[in-house]
Amino acid sequence: MDSGYTEHSHRHISIVSKRAGDILQELGYPERTVELARIAGYLHDIGNCVNRTDHAHSGAIIAYNILKDMGMEVNERTEIMMAIGNHDENTGTAVSDISAALILADKSDVHRDRVTNTNLSTFDIHDRVNYAVTNAELKIDSKERKIILNLTIDTKLCPVLDYFEIFMDRTMMSKYAAKYLKIWFELVINGTKLL
Repeated sequence: MDSGYTEHSHRHISIVSKRAGDILQELGYPERTVELARIAGYLHDIGNCVNRTDHAHSGAIIAYNILKDMGMEVNERTEIMMAIGNHDENTGTAVSDISAALILADKSDVHRDRVTNTNLSTFDIHDRVNYAVTNAELKIDSKERKIILNLTIDTKLCPVLDYFEIFMDRTMMSKYAAKYLKIWFELVINGTKLL
């Protein structure tokens, strides 16, 4: 696939699903809440089958109806709908523990594996930034009550400033999502703590 769009397929949703659950698990949430976060992570980008624009809202409705047809209780499918509907930085914010975990998990998946465009000469800034990230680790420190996004960026491909140019909204969204969970968000790039 050479569309130029960032990958939103099985690789991405699997990472987001696992990380969303891991965040709540590390913070001591009940196992069912952890499982709901994993389900939200797995379904969060389903709205892209309609359109990238407003995919959070269309995805929330699609996921709600799928889970309803599968027999999930109304309060649980509503929690998942709410999390999916609020995961996009243009229209959403943390409104629940599950939504906060989903936001942190989703925004932490910055990596060259997400770049579907294979022609480096045609990279836009999003392709370039994602491609420059060679490692992205999300660490939850429940004792210190903080979550750390640790990125390695190849500065020969992209200056660190470019990361902030396109990801500032996502970074701030992650900070507020962590605050909702009563933890601190830290961003470390190439060994330097920037937030």
